[in-house]
Amino acid sequence: MNDVKLSKRLALVLRHRPDSIGIDLDANGWVPIHTLLAALDEHGISCTRADLRRVVANNDKKRYEVDETTDRIRARQGHSVEVDLALEPTVPPPVLFHGTAHRNVSSILATGLNKGGRHHVHLSPDRDTAARVGARRGAYVLFGVDSAAMTSTGQTFWRTENGVWLTDRVDPRYLNLDAPEQRPVPHRQSQP
Repeated sequence: MNDVKLSKRLALVLRHRPDSIGIDLDANGWVPIHTLLAALDEHGISCTRADLRRVVANNDKKRYEVDETTDRIRARQGHSVEVDLALEPTVPPPVLFHGTAHRNVSSILATGLNKGGRHHVHLSPDRDTAARVGARRGAYVLFGVDSAAMTSTGQTFWRTENGVWLTDRVDPRYLNLDAPEQRPVPHRQSQP
């Protein structure tokens, strides 16, 4: 299995469907590496410890983290299964960004950014990161998020180790359409 496919499988298993290979995540989303590797192998997915470490190290979004002390792995964010990432509330920069497919604009302007099946809304600290996220499904737009105003009303934000900002919801009044035109997909190198 190539690194991109392995990374996608890890995302599925560590964020959404640990049961798909018969593993359980602990309360904070961790699973012992030896347990993960054995379960992947039992389900026909050949993955060595070296393969796993390479995928974790080379993932462009740094989606996974390894606890060397306890030899465990977890996804940093994006879970649809119940986990407590044990993140401390943090004051965000005054403006954050959200990239999304152009077809989502009307809905977002009407209802805001909602977490859907995930635990949080994901926001980016800069336009470039938000653009990469938004471009995953073609033409995209960027929203600026007035996180300073949200913080002043008591809304909580968390920051993951890989720089993704999380919050429960973004009301439409805190959104600015950063660039209303359809943007083409930026050229980027494919990474796992």
